[in-house]
Amino acid sequence: MQKYLIMILIIVGLAVSDWLTGNIKAHIKNDYKSSVMRAGLLHKASELLIMITACGFEFGIEELGKYYENSEIGEMTGLITAGFIFIYIVFMEIISIFENYAEINPQAQWATRIIKKLRNNKENDNNA
Repeated sequence: MQKYLIMILIIVGLAVSDWLTGNIKAHIKNDYKSSVMRAGLLHKASELLIMITACGFEFGIEELGKYYENSEIGEMTGLITAGFIFIYIVFMEIISIFENYAEINPQAQWATRIIKKLRNNKENDNNA
């Protein structure tokens, strides 16, 4: 159960960081739009809901595997569901945070290089 809480807390932390860097970017560019902020918060809430659902699914399957005395079912399903969803959301959030930072500080070329590398990894994962 602790691993699910850790995954959810990481997702929440990254979502808050992305939201804050997005607000800083909007402040610097003087480009506040409540509709964009509202949509962003709804996206974050949806990501969190998907992660909670995946963790609940994994937990349920693990318990079902114990009931049927086949714990491998839970381990495989957990890797496929919560693990992959977690990795995807983490990549997505980190890319967004770096994109915000690159716009906040255009002189930070290292952030742009990281964004390109992360996007390539994400595209490779999506094509696999």
